[in-house]
Amino acid sequence: MDIEAFTLREKMLKLQEELLAVEGDRLVGRAETTPDELDKYLGGIIDEVEHRKEASI
Repeated sequence: MDIEAFTLREKMLKLQEELLAVEGDRLVGRAETTPDELDKYLGGIIDEVEHRKEASI
């Protein structure tokens, strides 16, 4: 695994951890972010991943 793939994997694992924490907070009634804010944040991450895929092709 090259350093770029490793870095991307680490970012994805961090995102997964953050999403699980947010979901846990949501289940107990805590909401610190709006759906629109989350959509914008996740959209940015998806764009970054897609851009990396296009650059590697």
